[in-house]
Amino acid sequence: MKTTIQSIVIFLIIGIFVFRCHKEEENSIFSGKLVSNSACKNGLKKANMTISIPDTLSCIDYSFDDLSNKLVIKHINTGFNCCPDSLFCKISLRNDTISVQEFEAANLCKCNCLYDLDIEIFGVSTKKYQIRFIEPYSVGQERIAFEVDLGKNKNGSYCVTRKHYPWGL
Repeated sequence: MKTTIQSIVIFLIIGIFVFRCHKEEENSIFSGKLVSNSACKNGLKKANMTISIPDTLSCIDYSFDDLSNKLVIKHINTGFNCCPDSLFCKISLRNDTISVQEFEAANLCKCNCLYDLDIEIFGVSTKKYQIRFIEPYSVGQERIAFEVDLGKNKNGSYCVTRKHYPWGL
């Protein structure tokens, strides 16, 4: 009889714990999307326009709103085909790592150029994350991967140097 009562108590404790963890995951819905992108930036030098970030840098500017749990990211100077049809991102969260994988729908031209992407990510908590980008044209160059502590820094930037086409033209 004593063993039966102990078994019931153990199952109840486990059930409460599992239900509680499941509820916490439901309340934190993680999602993200590409909101907008610039046009191809290759003609900006020729037009004598002022460029604040040189084309040898690929940079991430981020800002976090802890009231809406939204992380806004601007990826400056990411490389894609000159005629990509459309651009999009797949954004995922695994443990403490936010991954942003960038894609183009088609590569319709025989040239590449740089773009700026505006990305919004929802369901982000006020804590530390590893943020990493997976880019289609950055093979063999320094990857964008860095840590942010959104409890301490709501805004920040991270840049890597790139000198291979389409960067550094």
